[in-house]
Amino acid sequence: MTGFLLTFLLLWLLSMAYATWRFAARRGAHPAQPVPQPLPRVSILIAARHEEAALPRCLASLRQLAYPAELLEILVGDDASTDRTAAVAEAAMQGFAGRFQVILITENWGEARGKANVLAHLARHATTDYFFITDADIHLPKTWIPALLAQAAPGVGTVTGITAVRGPRWFHQLQGIDWLLSLSLVQVVSEQGRPVTAMGNNMLVTRAAYEATGGYEALPFSVTEDFALFQAAVARGFGFRHVFSAEARADSLPMPTWAALLKQRRRWLRGVEALPLKLRLQLLVFSGFWPALAALAWAAGAGPALAVWAAKVLVQGVMAHAGHRRAGLQLHWELLLPFELYTLALTFSIVWFQLFGGAVVWKGRRYE
Repeated sequence: MTGFLLTFLLLWLLSMAYATWRFAARRGAHPAQPVPQPLPRVSILIAARHEEAALPRCLASLRQLAYPAELLEILVGDDASTDRTAAVAEAAMQGFAGRFQVILITENWGEARGKANVLAHLARHATTDYFFITDADIHLPKTWIPALLAQAAPGVGTVTGITAVRGPRWFHQLQGIDWLLSLSLVQVVSEQGRPVTAMGNNMLVTRAAYEATGGYEALPFSVTEDFALFQAAVARGFGFRHVFSAEARADSLPMPTWAALLKQRRRWLRGVEALPLKLRLQLLVFSGFWPALAALAWAAGAGPALAVWAAKVLVQGVMAHAGHRRAGLQLHWELLLPFELYTLALTFSIVWFQLFGGAVVWKGRRYE
């Protein structure tokens, strides 16, 4: 028993060390292509529901983009908000030199619901060949458009940037480490040509790829609408790229409470359920570290378990450092030990929430 547990944990550590080496060495990275010339017009699509507080920050960052304003088309879909979402959006974009429009969403199209339905409407209103999709709680860098466009080579249907969670509290910073570690692993897998997922708050979709899927109104409804569209585009033969750089980094507001974080992760688990069986099994094995470590401590004592845990913290810390550096951020090394407690608590909380948490609640709507 002890030998099996040690073998499993050592293989886990070796796999993480290998992934860290590939990520830090940027093995398999796709070289950037020249941005198309002349510069194309692009559409920025934002689904907004009850976002009067967050939306001005997002729109202010879009006004600062290092891209000609006259080539930008910014469309905000107001999804039956009961606050001043539409009014604050209009006020924030007064005097904008490009095209800006708030579109009130009053009906569902086809299979689409929630955010997917809003994006289905916005895509119909868009007049360009490139759809840049983001969220109302996101702040974009000035380099956002060129950074993603440079990866939109012929045949590529989706380009995904990275998202960093940023905030002043420890709870916010622990979420930030969690996101960048996860995205670092996604980057390693995606650069091996294996489609994993996309980020619906930092994503380019070409019109050709979007229309080939039939659009959100034709796709089976999913609360992880970005993943559903990504899967559909890949299934229709389009390539994909993931861009892990500061130039393509979107900054997201953190989840304010533990309960809100669990609701977010419960929604994401719906996307995990749609992954290919092989990837789901790999994720299951990867998530088995803590149970195996606990079993090792019971079978062999605290000494071997602490040694394995220390090795995990070290390897994971190197990966987190590399991820922060590539994202243009600085890792707070003193948070690595609290991060272990955070991940342990989050793992058990998600299991409990998955079993007893009820329906997915998203933007005030319930999805069974």
